[in-house]
Amino acid sequence: MVSAARRLFVGILSAPQAGLGAQSRWPAPAKLNLFLHVLGRRADGRHNLQTLFQILDYGDELDFVLRDDDQIVLHDALDGVAAEDNLCVRAARLVQAHMTRPRGVDIHCIKRIPMGGGLGGGSSDAATCLVALNALWGVGLDEDSLARMGLGLGADVPVFVRGRSAFAQGVGEDLTALALPEPWYCVVTPDCHVPTGEIFAAPELTRDTPPLTISGLLAHTAPVGNDCWPVVASRYPAVRRAHDSLSRFGAARMSGTGASVFLPCESRDQALHIASQMPRDWHVFVAQGLNQSPLQAMAYGLRTGV
Repeated sequence: MVSAARRLFVGILSAPQAGLGAQSRWPAPAKLNLFLHVLGRRADGRHNLQTLFQILDYGDELDFVLRDDDQIVLHDALDGVAAEDNLCVRAARLVQAHMTRPRGVDIHCIKRIPMGGGLGGGSSDAATCLVALNALWGVGLDEDSLARMGLGLGADVPVFVRGRSAFAQGVGEDLTALALPEPWYCVVTPDCHVPTGEIFAAPELTRDTPPLTISGLLAHTAPVGNDCWPVVASRYPAVRRAHDSLSRFGAARMSGTGASVFLPCESRDQALHIASQMPRDWHVFVAQGLNQSPLQAMAYGLRTGV
């Protein structure tokens, strides 16, 4: 399984003891929420959720170039976001704080995951910074420590740190790894940004869905859906149009709070055919679901030399 996941992303590995300036490219894969239920609002204003995460073999890539000083320099920064507020920089500083002799890094991000699409792009980039720099700097933090650090950056970061398909509860941090089918998906994101905060603040959002058990989920004895879909569909016509377009070919669903919608397919060829029918001004890609993230496979390869 490790070798299969590793070959999904082609990169250059440099061991932690490699010379300064060596470049290392790491994957930051997208995810899908196969369902999303909102159980209730918490005292802190956040929501208790249940969802099922699946990692995809499609995503961003991050290049890390080690420096001879302690500066963390982010290239390709997002417009309107100060470097110090960027999740990648914040993640790097969290790892750097555990070093007795801090070292620096240049970070370049090759973006493929659309922003505001419910595919976890920013969270995945942050998780890759945590996992990769922990390895490249030789810090030695374990997975649990990295996941706890990631939760402080965002609710979706821990699932990318752990890198396994998982049933999630709480705000998304209580994860139970599950072995799921690994189908092909056609994923469509219209030219539309859906702010997560707006959807969870919506007064019309359903907040009382009964909780599922894992056994009930696996036995398919309880219906699942996305509680955020009615809110997004009513407020964002572009997302509804994308959902309607995919629904001509099967049971389309929305990931997270949108704007991306997806359709499980029987084969890569079928997914490619459906993708070819989508409007050219939408962000459309075909990807396979994975039970293990290529990020963890890269980290394993670096540790073991495999």
